[in-house]
Amino acid sequence: MSADKVHLNELGEFLKARRADLAPRAVGLPEDGSLRRVPGLRRDEVARLAAISVDYYTRLEQGRVQASAYVLAALARALRLDDDQRAYLYELAGKSPARPRRRAKQRVRPQLQRTDQLTETPAIVLGRLMDILAWNPLAAALITDFSQIPEAQRNYVRLVFTDPAIRNLYADWETVARMCVALLRMEAAQTPEDPRLAALVGELSVHDPDFREWWAARHVASQRFGTKTLRHPIAGDITLDWDSFSCATDPEQQLIVWTAEPDTPSHQALHFLASWAADPSHPAPDKAD
Repeated sequence: MSADKVHLNELGEFLKARRADLAPRAVGLPEDGSLRRVPGLRRDEVARLAAISVDYYTRLEQGRVQASAYVLAALARALRLDDDQRAYLYELAGKSPARPRRRAKQRVRPQLQRTDQLTETPAIVLGRLMDILAWNPLAAALITDFSQIPEAQRNYVRLVFTDPAIRNLYADWETVARMCVALLRMEAAQTPEDPRLAALVGELSVHDPDFREWWAARHVASQRFGTKTLRHPIAGDITLDWDSFSCATDPEQQLIVWTAEPDTPSHQALHFLASWAADPSHPAPDKAD
């Protein structure tokens, strides 16, 4: 037997041993009380946590395929490996573990911070991984009051999948959500070892089956404009065009603006919403159940 085959077989046995050590509750999976045929996690649960197919993970445990660096990183996260275990995993796979790059906290550019000067155009600033860095009052009135969301959770993809009000806001939520996943997947290619990316993908993969399926499908996109219809609880149905503009001094920051076709019901509704948002005494929109 060749050395490569020996290493692949050992990698498979190592994966089996590590998943046997993990209880479902330790990784955020519900325990339904039913009898489990294997100790620890099942193969499908590890695959779900790592956002890969069960068939691919099965072949890894059987020593039949090589794993990419990205898959190794996902498995190391899913199986909660410590530094030594992670290094061993990469050694068995014949790859060098990339040291996770912890980038400095992103700060919105001062020029982009002036979104509040746009009084009749909703605008937000997105950073890495579609983090929400800044917004104007009309964007808060249109989508949600971002100031009420903890900064660490202020991420557009996360909100689309976890906030019921935003899920109900979009008339075609599935198209919006799929595009978010494709955009995030495109960005992931630049920094696959980013620990914040791993945490975000892991959280959404565990808690949302749609995200898990669409992430595993590996569709990518770099869409810069489009049209969305929103079912707003105050202004009613609004169809808006959106455009994305990169910051010249920091391409990782994008200004997103929404506009309506002039002299249309959507334009009138947006104008009404701007007036409503400018009134400090207005009541907050009803949240979805």
